[in-house]
Amino acid sequence: MKKFLRHPAVQATLGFILGLWLIIIHRTVRWTHENLDPCRADFDGTRGAIALIWHGRLPICLGVGHMWRKRARNCLISPSGDGEFIAQALAMSGYGAIRTSSAKKGDSAKARAVVASFRAALSWVEGGGVLLATPDGPRGPNERIAPGSLQIAKRTGAPTYLMGTAVSPCGRLDTWDKVMVGVPFGRGATVWDGPLFVPSDADDAMIEALVEDWSARLSAATRRAEVLLGLKPD
Repeated sequence: MKKFLRHPAVQATLGFILGLWLIIIHRTVRWTHENLDPCRADFDGTRGAIALIWHGRLPICLGVGHMWRKRARNCLISPSGDGEFIAQALAMSGYGAIRTSSAKKGDSAKARAVVASFRAALSWVEGGGVLLATPDGPRGPNERIAPGSLQIAKRTGAPTYLMGTAVSPCGRLDTWDKVMVGVPFGRGATVWDGPLFVPSDADDAMIEALVEDWSARLSAATRRAEVLLGLKPD
């Protein structure tokens, strides 16, 4: 089954279906935003920015990423087969992809690929691009930020925005990240937190403290978005 699902034709079909669904949800859902004013300066600006959303909210991510509609946008996407059709789906809405993942100890080839993707992400943000990432993906743990996105923020000095988002009505899949799936003509809410910055001299201890703080803040923003829609937190 896995081999079948990763056939290029199947991946293209899945990518088209998901891409079309993302567009339908984005264009038909009535979106509201909270705490947006502190973020507006970067929407039409020229400096690079980093935007973080939990992996389980990827099917509704266009409800937040479109705020940078006049800016070039890239997404950090897993190089796996699943990541391939997600990248194809997001491409339908004008998002590029930087394929990256974590490397297992001793896997030198994958480690080199991770370094290359990290450098590509740095170059993208330093050049003024917007980088959208799901910092707890692709393997979790759920709603805990991996330090890689904070290292990019540290190296570039770019502002980071945390985006808690939800839709109603919705379905929630029985997956590790509790994926939320919206339906057309519903309601959506995004709660913004930022801009946040990582000091250029941040050491490992400070990065770890920021991981804890930003994870809690992104989860709080996500729960707030659910409350705005009358949803019970999962």
